[in-house]
Amino acid sequence: MSSRATLTDLIPSRHPLVQAPMAGAQGSALALAVCAAGGVGSLPAAMLSPDALQAELQILSRQANGPWNVNFFCHRAPQVDTQAQAHWLEALRPFYDEAGIDPASVPAGAGRVPFSDAVADVIEPFRPPVVSFHFGLPSAPLLARVKSWGSKVLSSATTVEEALWLQAQGVDAVIAQGLEAGGHRGMFLSDQLGTQLGTFALVPQLVAAVRVPVIAAGGIAHADGVRAAMALGAAGVQVGTAYLCCPEATTSPLHRAALMSDAARHTELTTLFSGRPARGIVNRLMRELGSLNPAAPAFPLATAAVAPLRAHFEALGRTDCTPLWSGQNASGCQASPAAEITAALARGFD
Repeated sequence: MSSRATLTDLIPSRHPLVQAPMAGAQGSALALAVCAAGGVGSLPAAMLSPDALQAELQILSRQANGPWNVNFFCHRAPQVDTQAQAHWLEALRPFYDEAGIDPASVPAGAGRVPFSDAVADVIEPFRPPVVSFHFGLPSAPLLARVKSWGSKVLSSATTVEEALWLQAQGVDAVIAQGLEAGGHRGMFLSDQLGTQLGTFALVPQLVAAVRVPVIAAGGIAHADGVRAAMALGAAGVQVGTAYLCCPEATTSPLHRAALMSDAARHTELTTLFSGRPARGIVNRLMRELGSLNPAAPAFPLATAAVAPLRAHFEALGRTDCTPLWSGQNASGCQASPAAEITAALARGFD
């Protein structure tokens, strides 16, 4: 083995391929299918209640054929700012008026909770083979607790500085999240979007900067993208968008239709749906308010105000206010079993 461990040296899966955790679009079924096909299946846990998390972990621990990953957010939970909330509701007022919804009836809330001792209590009995984090890492004592289970720890880096910081804290591998990636940006040392690099600019810089394995993520949808990432020194790849239309995913019919349409060619980073930059297919809310509208309150407080609007328009068969998360390359999306998607991607390792 070389001085730099490969992903399969670190995590004994058949292929050095991680299925990206995609909150709201999957549960354990997709993770199990990817594990069975030789990849590392992932469970997004940031939006799960303790009971739901425990149920999913029971399924994975009993049925997974190979190592699996459970993913958490590490944001700092913000205080509700009533003035900022009022400003956000006012920005959304035209949509509320159209939908016939009283903004005063909309509760403020988070919807996503950061990793904590209480969450660790739920997962400790299962000792997941892999635990991954987004938006940095939990506190040093919490991280040490996770590592004491024997779990391998991964976290996303969007810059060289973030990768070096993660390595210094003791992660086992770094996920190089390129700007092409769908869903939330993992950035945590800076909120400046100008620092964000594309996958194939970011990967070689991280490979040169850190000793731990680097997992390429963002824009990889086919075997040729896998080959390109590996040629740049990646120890493995993480793929999300290509799995969104699999039958094992829970992606809504409206979201699936958007992913498989010409609309998927136009994605943007937006703060409208959560308060943090995240990449999705452009829809009406993004066009009319501006994708990075400063009125959106801090993550994850923007979500609650959009939720009733999303429900209203989805009931009409429309995605006006729906977060249509997608990477810049949705060309791999197809209604094929996850095993077939995994096998096609894995040809890039040959």
